[in-house]
Amino acid sequence: MFEARFEEDGSVAAPRLTPPSADGHKYDRGHAFILSGPRHRTGAARLAAMACLRVGAGLVTLVGEAAALDEHAAQVAAIMLREDDGVCAFIDDRTGALAMGPGLGAGERTRAKVLDWLDKGFPAVLDADALTSFAGDPDTLFAALRDDVVLTPHAGEFARLFPDIAMDDRKSAVCVAAERSGAVVLLKGAQTHIADPTGRHAVNRHASPWLATAGAGDVLTGMIAGLLSQHLLAFDAAAVAAWLHGDAGMRGGAGLVADDLPGLIVGTLQDLSGDIAE
Repeated sequence: MFEARFEEDGSVAAPRLTPPSADGHKYDRGHAFILSGPRHRTGAARLAAMACLRVGAGLVTLVGEAAALDEHAAQVAAIMLREDDGVCAFIDDRTGALAMGPGLGAGERTRAKVLDWLDKGFPAVLDADALTSFAGDPDTLFAALRDDVVLTPHAGEFARLFPDIAMDDRKSAVCVAAERSGAVVLLKGAQTHIADPTGRHAVNRHASPWLATAGAGDVLTGMIAGLLSQHLLAFDAAAVAAWLHGDAGMRGGAGLVADDLPGLIVGTLQDLSGDIAE
C-alpha cells in the first residue's frame, strides 16, 4: 500500500499510497502488538497504538497487566486488549510487528521483556525505555537485533546506547550505529537521520518544530509498527513514518499536542491517496 520514495540527495520524499485490495482481509495488513506500560503510565502506549491503527495496520492489540488494561479500556474502542501472562502465545504467525518502549519504565523487567519479544522473530520497533534499559550494556541488546528491527532514539537515548559515537555529524553517527547494532536506526531531531546496517542512509527534512512535544515520539513509534505490519522493509517503514509524522506536525502547527497527531494523519493519508474527507 505504501511505497517509500527518496530524492537524489537522500531526502525522504512524499510516499506513494495506493488503496488496499478490494478483496483483502484485515490480517493482510498485519496484526501489531504494542507493549503497554503499567497502571498510571499507559498514555504513551495508547498514543502509539492509535497511530499504528491510523497508518493502516489491520489490527492493533495493547498487551499489559490487568490494571493497565482497565485504563486502556476506558479510552479505546477499535484497539484490542490482551493481558500479559508472561507467555503471550497469542503473538502468532499472523503477527505483523511488535512495538516496545513507550511508557514501560527503564529497568531489568523491561530488559527481559524486550529480549523475550525480540526472540519471537517478528519485525519490531524499539523506543524510549526499551532502549534506555540497555544503557551500560548495549551489546546484550545488539546481539538480539536484526535488520527488520528499528531503533528510534532521540539524542539522549542515542548517547546511552552509543556513548563513543559523536553526534557532530549525524549522518555518520547514525550509519555507524546501524552497522554496529545490526538494526535500522532512526535518530530523531529537527532533521531525522535513518540508516540500515548496509550503510544506506536517508534524511527526513519534512517536519515541524511543533513536534517537539511530549508524546510525539510515541506516535512515531506506532506509525513505524503499523508500516512494518504492512510488510514494508524496516528502512522504508522508518522513512515513510518520519515523513508522515512530519506532515501531520505541519498540519497541526502552533498548539499541537501529541493527542492531535493520530487524527491529523488522516488528512495526510487522504491527500496522498486522492481521497476527500466527507
